[in-house]
Amino acid sequence: MSTNDPFARLPEAASFTVTSTDVADGAAWSPEQMSAGVPGGKDVSPQLSWSGAPEGTKSYAVTVYDPDAPTGSGLWHWAVADIPATVTELPAGAGDETGPGLPEGAFQLPNDARAARYMGAAPPAGHGPHRYFVVVHALDVESIGVPADTTPALLGFTMTGHILGRAVLTATAENVA
Repeated sequence: MSTNDPFARLPEAASFTVTSTDVADGAAWSPEQMSAGVPGGKDVSPQLSWSGAPEGTKSYAVTVYDPDAPTGSGLWHWAVADIPATVTELPAGAGDETGPGLPEGAFQLPNDARAARYMGAAPPAGHGPHRYFVVVHALDVESIGVPADTTPALLGFTMTGHILGRAVLTATAENVA
């Protein structure tokens, strides 16, 4: 596992809390959150709840990122933008192709497989453990203003000047097969 800190060069932001009924901070993903390409994997996005966002929050974005992927740039598994400030939870499975649990106005961006949905964890066999940063970003704008077909990296770049707070949960996965 790399020591790569995906927040090291980003502006500091207030911390708030994100939890999940599907994975505890620092624990391994369940098979449901693993890729369908992994035995038992189902590509089901995790349930997420958050609280304590900074005053002035006007919307949220959610991202899932693996900095340990052997790509040189990590791997984006999920990105959701324009979640209204009144929403503080996403149900499990909200990240499928149709986004059934996403609130009105929110949308999914294409992940690094170019699918606008949640893509489960699938670290290469023998590559060691990977970390998956599940982040809820509290933003000072109602809409971040990116097109629905943009990349999660561009979403992150665009959010940089609008982040009031960051809630982080880190899940892990390893493929020993």
